[in-house]
Amino acid sequence: MQVLDGRKPENLHFRWSASIPHALRVKNRETFHVIIPDSSTWQLNADSVTEDLERIDSQKFDGAVGPVFVDGAEPGDVLRIDLIDLRTSSWGWSAIIRDFGFLKNRFDPRLVTWKIDRGFATTTGEFLKGVRIPVSPFLGVVGLAPGSGEYGMIPPQYFGGNMDNKLHVKGSSIFLPVSQPGGLLSVSDPHASQGDGEICGTAIEVTAEADLKVTVMKGRKLSFPRSLSPPVSRGTLVSAYGIATSLDSAANEAVENAIYMLSGMGFTPDEAYVLCSVAGDLRVSEVVDEPNLMVTMSIPADVLGSRYTEF
Repeated sequence: MQVLDGRKPENLHFRWSASIPHALRVKNRETFHVIIPDSSTWQLNADSVTEDLERIDSQKFDGAVGPVFVDGAEPGDVLRIDLIDLRTSSWGWSAIIRDFGFLKNRFDPRLVTWKIDRGFATTTGEFLKGVRIPVSPFLGVVGLAPGSGEYGMIPPQYFGGNMDNKLHVKGSSIFLPVSQPGGLLSVSDPHASQGDGEICGTAIEVTAEADLKVTVMKGRKLSFPRSLSPPVSRGTLVSAYGIATSLDSAANEAVENAIYMLSGMGFTPDEAYVLCSVAGDLRVSEVVDEPNLMVTMSIPADVLGSRYTEF
């Protein structure tokens, strides 16, 4: 099996562009192995502390491994990416970054480190002590080269990129429109766990190794990403609602209400914010009962530990 090593600088890129030379060439229907950095691109480690956040070069966020040239892929085709296997490191990190996230400038910066062992993530300090989050690893960034132009790494695009979709787990298939010869596939930003919305701006960020299989689908038309993913069961959910006349306002209210709800269980507001980001799901509940729309923030009861109460 061919290996693409993201520890080597020549195999990383920090923009989406068709001008980037491919780092690996594979055959149609070939499976290959990728070593993938965390979203800081090797700038943080298990001993890092909050002060290290100030020294991070934000231009190196989400460094992608690739591109991978797939034989036979041509503009107008669809590339199917099967995530055969995904194995994370034994530690991860989350962070509150002052000017990033859904509630930016609300909380002081904080770096949270996690120990990952036997399918669960737990913090290594007093912050969120006693919380056990089931690990469900996925790839935050999966993308092809754009048809034209150059794009930054952070916003998702029609060709994929930083989608931060927790459905992209082992056993899933991602379908992307091919815009350049060879497709030019790149991946990055592995997560051990994340809630829908990733509201504080980070999940449980990890390094990882993945086995990917690529298949060129001829004669299929696609202008936006699609996927197939295994079923997910979350158990009992504890939810807070946001009701407002716009989705932004309703989402903000749902998050604020969830922080208030979790504070009543003994979590500090910044603990609640991080917990919502790594384990809570921000979802649109309804958009038709005008003039008010509703957004829900749901958190699995089993991650709250002994602090969980029904009301």
